[in-house]
Amino acid sequence: MKRCISLLLIFTTLSSGLAQHSNFSKQDTLRGSITPERVWWDLLHYNLDFKVDPSSKSIEGSNLIRYEVLSQNQLMQIDLQPPMEITAVLENNKELNYKRDGNVYYIQLKKNQQIGTINEIIIHFKGAPKISNNPPWDDGFTWEKDNNGTDFIATSCQGGGSSIWWPSKDHMYDEPDQGIELSITAPKHLISVANGRLIQTKENSNKTNTTSWKVVNPINNYGVNINIGDYVHFTEKYKGKKGVLDCDYYVVSYNLEKAKKQFKEVSRTIEAFEHWFGPYPFYEDSYKLVEVPYLGMEHQSSVTYGNGYQNGYKGIDLSGTGWGLKFDFIIVHESGHEWFANNITNIDIADMWIHESFTAYSENLFLDYHFGTEASNAYVTGTRKKILNDKPIIGNYDVNNSGSSDMYYKGANMLHTLRQIIDNDEKWRSILVGLNKDFYHQTVTTKQIEDYIDKFFKIDLKPFFDQYLRTIKIPTLEYKLEHNNIFYRWSNIVDGFSIPVNVFINSNSEWIKPTSRWKKLSSDININSFSVDNNFYIEVENKSH
Repeated sequence: MKRCISLLLIFTTLSSGLAQHSNFSKQDTLRGSITPERVWWDLLHYNLDFKVDPSSKSIEGSNLIRYEVLSQNQLMQIDLQPPMEITAVLENNKELNYKRDGNVYYIQLKKNQQIGTINEIIIHFKGAPKISNNPPWDDGFTWEKDNNGTDFIATSCQGGGSSIWWPSKDHMYDEPDQGIELSITAPKHLISVANGRLIQTKENSNKTNTTSWKVVNPINNYGVNINIGDYVHFTEKYKGKKGVLDCDYYVVSYNLEKAKKQFKEVSRTIEAFEHWFGPYPFYEDSYKLVEVPYLGMEHQSSVTYGNGYQNGYKGIDLSGTGWGLKFDFIIVHESGHEWFANNITNIDIADMWIHESFTAYSENLFLDYHFGTEASNAYVTGTRKKILNDKPIIGNYDVNNSGSSDMYYKGANMLHTLRQIIDNDEKWRSILVGLNKDFYHQTVTTKQIEDYIDKFFKIDLKPFFDQYLRTIKIPTLEYKLEHNNIFYRWSNIVDGFSIPVNVFINSNSEWIKPTSRWKKLSSDININSFSVDNNFYIEVENKSH
């Protein structure tokens, strides 16, 4: 468990989660809450060993779970979703009793769970896991064929979680402190790729091979990923802020030359993000980019790629400005998640904006680093047309519920607005670097992120975050021009919202500090024009008429 939350916080979260959200099911609460059967043990390590059968689209194997006892309890919650099933649970080579409740298994431990001890159980499981109908947005396994008719297999389970296909402690608050090992047995004509570093490949007698991978850092549950196909492998070494970073690339054999050209984007991406966010967080586990039969995802140290070896988002500029075609969206966006999602991980999926807002914002920071601030500004403001304002960015807590998709580009524009308010790029960069340093390999709450950023500003940011994260209201700056006076105020705001804004009066830049009450700005000259800096994500309304 990333130890940035106290037991008090855990129990507070649990008690509030069980008492509310009447529109959600018991299973939602069991999945999304830090239950009594979860809270007493701290996850240390997974050792996942399984075989994949493409012909039956099934998997079978075992998972060794190592954990530390935090408080006395003999009942453990493990998550595994149908049609997958647990077939046996062993403790010291002796079978344990267990009971299933939907997606949850309750395991009755025999050994006395003494506080401070480190124990292990082994869980055997099998089944035909859920097939994704629209990866990565629909969760599960993807069983495809490549252009040569060879099996092409991958997993993606961000919303559904790891328990779609393997037994785990499937809640974001607790990650294995000592990482995970994955041993994948598959037909020997295929190559299996997972997170971390390749340990060994062993050829078996039954026309299969077993490939073992090891992650030494904590890893979030949905970031655990396998990819199987007709892969070829090439490498490069990137000289980064923490030394030499091994970069490994696995692509379908016939795409090798395309990949060697397109994947040059990786070093440019890491260079930009190490500038803005600090060192890549997983030097020990390397960086990988792995081709998959879907668009791509941010699996830790094993970013998956399916953008067709082209710039933009499947060749499209999401901003409509032209700048979105200057980079490969999937390489940049999914690699940005190594800092925000994999290094800094939300405790509750309701706070998924921590992953997606900062990473959507990283797209324009990539442009800022390589093409300048004007390009960056144009791109992020151009993405506003994708904002829906349909529901709040933050979802419901304790029930595995995420908020609006506006967590991407509304969130990015919220952060861009903060950058304007602080009006000092080096100070802004120090905040982003500081977040990744001070919350290094931790799971966090929205409040922790808000409080951290708030320390660097001269205004109270709580109403600001309430406005953008917890409502669908966009602040409106109302103004009136009367003779040589400008009257202005905020409307459509939460209580206490008051941020300074850069405006242009007769094309001259000036900062104003509106509140919910009308203020007056007088001038000695005729005021011919008034406009607001477009980098602030607000509405502007002329009330002069």
